[in-house]
This record gives sequence, C-alpha cells and structure tokens, in this order.
Amino acid sequence: MVLRVKQIVRKLYRVWLPQRLKQKWLRIAVLSCFLLVSLHSMMARSTMAQSAAASMNRFCQISEVEAQSTESLRLAGLQGDEVSQRQYEMRSRQHAEAMRNCRRTQWPENQAVWLRLYPCDLRPGGLDTLMDRIVNLGYNQVYIEAFSNGQVLLPKNDNPTVWPSVVQAEEFADRDLLAEAIAAARARSLDAYAWMFTLNFGYSYGQRSDRRQVLARNGRGSDTLDYANNGKSGKSEEVFIDPYNRVAQQDYQQMVQAVLARKPDGALYDYVRYPRLVGGNSVASRVKDLWIYGPAARQALVQRGTNGKGRALIQRFMQQGYLTDTDVSQTDSLYPSEGEPLWQSRTPAPVAPDDLAPASERRPGLQLELWRLSVAHAIQGVVDFLQAGATSARQAGIPAGAVFFPNGNRAIGNGYDSRLQHWNRFPEWLDFHPMAYAVCGNTNCIVDEIRRVLNVRRNPATVKPALAGAWGITERERPSLEAQMDALQRSLPQLKTVSHFSFDWLDAEFNRSRKFCSSADRRIDREVLLRSEDTGAAGVEVEGN
Repeated sequence: MVLRVKQIVRKLYRVWLPQRLKQKWLRIAVLSCFLLVSLHSMMARSTMAQSAAASMNRFCQISEVEAQSTESLRLAGLQGDEVSQRQYEMRSRQHAEAMRNCRRTQWPENQAVWLRLYPCDLRPGGLDTLMDRIVNLGYNQVYIEAFSNGQVLLPKNDNPTVWPSVVQAEEFADRDLLAEAIAAARARSLDAYAWMFTLNFGYSYGQRSDRRQVLARNGRGSDTLDYANNGKSGKSEEVFIDPYNRVAQQDYQQMVQAVLARKPDGALYDYVRYPRLVGGNSVASRVKDLWIYGPAARQALVQRGTNGKGRALIQRFMQQGYLTDTDVSQTDSLYPSEGEPLWQSRTPAPVAPDDLAPASERRPGLQLELWRLSVAHAIQGVVDFLQAGATSARQAGIPAGAVFFPNGNRAIGNGYDSRLQHWNRFPEWLDFHPMAYAVCGNTNCIVDEIRRVLNVRRNPATVKPALAGAWGITERERPSLEAQMDALQRSLPQLKTVSHFSFDWLDAEFNRSRKFCSSADRRIDREVLLRSEDTGAAGVEVEGN
C-alpha cells in the first residue's frame, strides 16, 4: 500500500504539477507518506495488541500459543536476528500493556507472585524469559526474594553485609542480579518489591563465631541454632536472632539499606516472629520457653522494672521460672522503703510498706503479672525490630508491608503459639500480607483466615493476602489457585491485591532449568491445566514463613 502511494505521488510530481507548485506539493506529499506509514504501523501494533488481549483468559493470562510465539522471537533475537529482536521487544511491550489493561478491568487490581532468583537467571536472556512468563501468567507485581536463608541478593564484589551473596561465581561477581531483575520487571510494567526475612538471619549467620551471642536464647540454655541442629524447630536452615541485640540491629539495617539502594517499588518483611517449634514445644506456656534469655533481651526486661522490688522480682522470676513466698518477703526486706513492686504497665494503688498484704497472698498475682510482662516483652522485641527495619523503607518513600500467619498470635490454653507473631500490634502504616495457607479440603478456612485480619484492619486495601498453590492443580486438600481466587472474589471482593506463593510451583520444569542452568524444552499447557483442576499433582506443599 505504501509503495503504491509513493508511485502516484511521483507521477503527479513529474507530469501534472507546474514548476512553481512542485516544492509545496513535495512537502505535502512527504508529510502524507509519513502519516500513512505511521498510521499503517500504528494499525499493525494495535492489531497485535488486540490479539494479545483477545488471547487472555479471565485471570489475565496470555494463551500458550501467544506466549510460545513470543518466546520463539526472543530466542531468534538472542541468536543475532535483529528483525526478530525488534519484533520480540514490541510483542513484549504489547503483552505488558494487555496485562495492565486487563488488570484494570478484572479482579483483583493487583495480582502478585513471590519469586526466588538463582545465579542461572544471569544467563543471556534469562531474566527476559522469566519476567515474560510472569506477565503471561497475569501478574502485574513480583515480590523478589532479596534476603533469605542466610544469603543476600547483592553482587559479590559489592556486598557490605555480613551475609554471603547468592551469586558466588567469579564471572558474575560484579553482576547485580537484584537491580537487573527490578529493571527487567519494570520494562514489562511489573512492580518489583524486595522481599526480606526479618528475625530469621539464616544458618550461615549462626555459624559465625563472632555472632553466636547475638542469637535468641531461651531459659534452658539453648539458642535457636541448637534447636535448628537437633530438629526441634521447623526448618534446619532457620536461625533466629535476639531482636534486642544491638549487633543484630546494626547488621540488619546495613542489609536493608543496601537492598533499598536498588530502589524497589516496595519492601516486604517476612519471618517477623520467633521459631515455629515442633511437638509440645509449639506452645510457650512457661517463661523459660520464651526467647528472652540472650544478654540483651534479659537486660532489657530487667530494666522494665521501675523500682528496686520490681527489678529484683523480674530477675528471680527469670532465673527460677516462678516465684516463691520467700522471694516476695525477701524482696520486701531488701527494699524496706518501697511499697508494691513496680514495672512498666503495673500501676497498683499506692500502699505504705507496713500496710502490704502477706507475701503468700501477693505471690500468685505477682507471678501471673510477671508472666504476662515476659510475654509482652518478647512480643515487643519483634514489633520494635520490624518497625526499625520498615522505617528505613518509609523514610526512602518506599511502601512497606509485613508478612505473617493470621493464627500466629493465638493464645493456646495457658500459653501462646511459640512464634509469638502478634501482627495485631504491627505498625498501622504497614501493609498487611497474611499468609492464608490453611488446609481443610475447601476454601472456607482460607477465607476465614483473611476475614480475621480484615476484622482488625480499618482499610481493606492494605490487606494483601498470600495464597499457596498452583494454577489448575488441586493437591491433596489444597484447592487450585483458580478455586481460591474465585472464593475470595465472592466472599471478599473488597480486596485489591492478592499474591501467590510461589513462582517456583507454577512451572516446575522451567524452575529446574533456572536452578541448574539446563534448558526447559517442555512447557506447561495452561489451557489443559485450567480444564482439569481436580486431576491432582505431586509436590505442592507449604511450610510457610
């Protein structure tokens, strides 16, 4: 069409026009040709964009045919075909635009996926194909694991932290996988968040001789590394620190600042808790069960006493795990000018020393109050540590959120869930990311967990639940992601953001290729999966964070 227009213009110019009009006509003709070419290009791009949009399903996922066609262009471009490379770049932008438009019209507004990166992602084209697949699956946000399991996603040659870098190969020692992943995500209109563990500093940290005293310790003389080694905690690679320890605070802040320097679109704080213990240890019902016996935490608890009697009884309670009548009477004798023992939050009516009730009458109440003080102290350490880390993001203008289990703050009998994850006391300015991983054979328990959080939060837009599972797969008693998403849309349509844990589960073959630098020749056919939700599949389990 464009060639024919040029021929007509050339004939008119040579034969029919007087000389004095040729210059003016030439300008008009050139402009007309330019406009026609531009219009033709725009129409072609619009047609391709409409094709991408038309191939999407109700979850904003691009069809396998469209995705494979784009991948073929990427591979050809990687081999030096410049035309294919330009077509791939155009197609990638169109897919991103189609996904963005779809998310504006489909529930939820934001659909996110949790992502772990591997050194193999630094292969040529690795991040491109990874982020393409994330877009193809209907996601417009990606939560990139930046600090986990005792490793940090910083370049080996630019890592100011105490943790080893994820990428250790010398050939990639200067490559910044986190920064490159953020850039690749943004090129496809994906919001890229940095996902960081909080109190769980990882096994490698516990192995350092200069950091052993930083670990959280209970009243039985064990620290969290001991529990990791003897199988008493949930995972062997999990080692938790004493949140009151200054060295831990400084190490963590240094890591957070280095990650935030990559300017992610958000920061997520995970493992905001103590270890998940097994068996009878999963319930903390005595003061010696609490992780408050490290030097820093212990000193901070004693300092919560506001008079001599209060501090003395706190020390005795921690040492013995209980109070005796003798403890109370001896403390009265040590501080004869003081009335009631005092500590933070304890404000009894003033009583003269001579008017105090007998020690035997006062002891049970004092012991109960000291137990509650000790639990509150353990919880406050977690909350304060989170707030300090998240404040760094807030000061940088980066949205921050906390990741937690909705049932992590439960009271169980006379004790508490050993994780002491009291998310109801987290700062109000944080987004809440409850991990709704409950398993009951249907979606009811999942909806109930999220509703429990919504009953506490005033603004439902700040509640952004995480679901576990895979598209098209019902595993054991865990429904497919489709079933879970449909249940949330029916029951909790006020939600604006939902995330899925994790990308590794969505395409196992591709994930193996990323882990071991192999090729992933086999592709998952999403259309087949979506037609067979109840067929079952192997390997989908959740231990949670």
